[in-house]
Amino acid sequence: MSALSGTASSVLLPYGTLQLWGRRLNRTLEETKLDEEEIDEVTDSSTTDPVAASERLVINVSGLRFETQLHTVSQFPDTLLGNPRKRNRYYDPLRNEYFFDRNRSSFDGILYYYQSGGRLRRPVNVPIDVFTEEIKFYELGEEVLTKYREEEGFIKDEPRLLPKNKFQRKVWLLFEYPESSLPARFLAIGSVVVIVLSIIIFCIETLPHFKQYRTIVESEDIGTNKLPAIQEDDLPTLDQPFFVVETFCIVWFSSELLIRFASAPKKILFFKVMMNVIDLVSIIPYFITLGAVIVDDPKRQNQTTSLAVLRVIRLVRVFRIFKLSRHSKGLQILGQTLRASVRELGLLVFFLLICVILFSSAVYFAEADADTSLFRSIPDGFWWAVVTMTTVGYGDMRPVTLWGKLIGSLCAIAGVLTIALPVPVIVSNFNYFYHRETESEETVDHSSSTEDDDEDKKLEEGRAVANKNRLTRKKQDPSKCDTSTPQCDNNSALKHNSVQIPLETFDGFHENDIEHRPSRSNTSNV
Repeated sequence: MSALSGTASSVLLPYGTLQLWGRRLNRTLEETKLDEEEIDEVTDSSTTDPVAASERLVINVSGLRFETQLHTVSQFPDTLLGNPRKRNRYYDPLRNEYFFDRNRSSFDGILYYYQSGGRLRRPVNVPIDVFTEEIKFYELGEEVLTKYREEEGFIKDEPRLLPKNKFQRKVWLLFEYPESSLPARFLAIGSVVVIVLSIIIFCIETLPHFKQYRTIVESEDIGTNKLPAIQEDDLPTLDQPFFVVETFCIVWFSSELLIRFASAPKKILFFKVMMNVIDLVSIIPYFITLGAVIVDDPKRQNQTTSLAVLRVIRLVRVFRIFKLSRHSKGLQILGQTLRASVRELGLLVFFLLICVILFSSAVYFAEADADTSLFRSIPDGFWWAVVTMTTVGYGDMRPVTLWGKLIGSLCAIAGVLTIALPVPVIVSNFNYFYHRETESEETVDHSSSTEDDDEDKKLEEGRAVANKNRLTRKKQDPSKCDTSTPQCDNNSALKHNSVQIPLETFDGFHENDIEHRPSRSNTSNV
């Protein structure tokens, strides 16, 4: 019979054995209690703030330490530093500080945001794109980021409008957004080929070998001989190869413009977009030229005025080169940079205007007594001042006196300094838009993997919440216990206020420590 069964017979334990047994039982209960305390500590560790008692926050940013009061960052509880749960991920218990491997200089502006109660100022030695990334990292919010971009002169991104009709939406995406699908990309490539072909034809047809001339009569007075003259003919013929190619390009541009207008989500806003206006203006000269070819009279004389007007109208065809910006990210970035730098460019023009008037007036009076002076008036000196300040120096106008040359030297130095002042701001704006475009492309490429990671993260968070709720329920009701957890198995649980002695308690006992006696009715069962 087993010494531990206690079912078929009763056992009497010696006094020493009972003491040893009691000590092991107490030790087992104490270990179970410690396990429960560790569970409570792990459960509550995410909500406790290590620096709540000291009321002082020590922040280490790439080796540079900052100290501030806890109530300073607590003003903005939705930010990274203001939320204890968020910032505890960066807590170093050995040094009793928060460590961030971020840009040092940018943190001056971030800390000032908390100290000033919401005023964000970028340090002058930090680039705009770097400070923008720091704003996103410290989670200051989209409203703060939008306000910061407006203060820096950036254009607010407009939301993408799409038609409600399904077929209309597909057509709009096909012609307006080349990155939306593979057919849209092929259509964009075809449009770029047609634009380039049109620009090449516009340039080649002006070569002397391809020009056409007509003979006109200068006068038809009675008694005088007719004097014929040869003049360049700006009106093409309908069978001219260049005109045929131009017709094909115009048919493409017109069809593209009409289809995009028909599928536009809002017809009123369609021609408020500058690119659509350029598309319309670039095809108008063809129809004017076509009308002039149809009504042209070869016997008509003195067409100099009409031909001059026609040349000006045909010059508008050069605007087709701007159509390339619809399909070129580089040109779009350049346009956004110029739009964001309008204030700096305006200051540049204003400073140049002041310097032009100042130095042209000075060189005029300095060269007034020279017999060979080329500066006959102050407006004549405007051209010289502009050419000198931009360091072009054509040499058609130059000072000849000593004072005139000294003024010219000062003019060149002033031009270099004036032009160089807004260049860093423009370059910084270009870097910002370039990095933003690059990041958006990387975001699109990795969107699928990011979505999968988010789903895994949500699943893990859900499991953690479920485990935490299960532990909380166990703590509130010890009678309900999941036998699958090691802290709550049959060997160490408390069930219905009765003590179960674990089998491990009997490890080390020898059968000789237990006295076996026959079962009697008056003997207590253990």
